[in-house]
This record gives sequence, C-alpha cells and structure tokens, in this order.
Amino acid sequence: MQDATPVEHSTGPDAALRDRLADGPNALFVYGTLQFDAVLTHLLGRLPRSTPASAPGWRAAALEGRVYPGLVPAPGATAPGLLLTDLSLTEWKILDAFEDDEYEPGRIALTSGAQGWAYLWREGDVRPETWHAADFAARHLTEFTALCAEVAPELTAVATRSER
Repeated sequence: MQDATPVEHSTGPDAALRDRLADGPNALFVYGTLQFDAVLTHLLGRLPRSTPASAPGWRAAALEGRVYPGLVPAPGATAPGLLLTDLSLTEWKILDAFEDDEYEPGRIALTSGAQGWAYLWREGDVRPETWHAADFAARHLTEFTALCAEVAPELTAVATRSER
C-alpha cells in the first residue's frame, strides 16, 4: 500500500489508539459515509472540525454488497474527502468501533502535503467503479443515518467503558 503504515492491534485497542495519536498525525481523513454531517452527528454527538482534503494515489472504491466504500491504492487517482482535526480519544474509540475489522488504520499523505490517518480497506469485494458520495446521499443516506442513530449508544458505551 502506497505510503500507508498499518497500526498493530495486538496490544489492544486503547494502546493502538494512544500509539496512533502519539505517533502523529492526529487527524483522520474520511472519504465515505463519515463525510456526512448527519452520520458524524449521530455517532459523535457533534460535528468535528473538518477541512476539505484529498489523498493522491488512492480511490474510494465501491464494494460488492455494501453501500459504503473502501479506500484502496490506485495510482493516478485521487480520493476526495475531509480531514477531521479535533477528535477526542473517546471519539477515536467510537469511530474505531464503528469501522469493522475489514479496515486497517494507516497513515497516508494528502495532496496538501499533510498526513492523516485513514481507514484503509484490506479485504476483497472491491468493485472496479469508484464510490460516489452524491449517489450514496440520494439512495442510502436516510437509512444509513437511522442505522447510525441506532448503534451510536452502544458504540459510545463501548468507548467510555474502556476509559475506566
């Protein structure tokens, strides 16, 4: 994977998150469903600070049987998204719990020259076409947002339990 540094999870999720944040950068590049205000608000209870960003050499790939994308290496492509820059440790834990094991956190270079963490797709089922936020918004955002509202209390409980 181009310039990606996977994070080891063998020492547990709290240690991995602390190591990730200590190692910098502490910003998260989001390229799929986490770009939507309603999704972030339901999951985190607020909108984190964000700026438009893009990741050269990557694309948000459509995935077989899923409404959300996976970030995959793609020479010559550039994935658009947002850079979230003020996430608390609890919010990182919520987002880690939200993303499943098919993603691997990795550090990537952005077009701006900055770096950010991103959830990189590491499993199969990658389709040849690129995932498009506008298509997702038109076809799936309402249902997906409702699902986020349903799972948010459990994700928050898991994140805050691990802090005790």
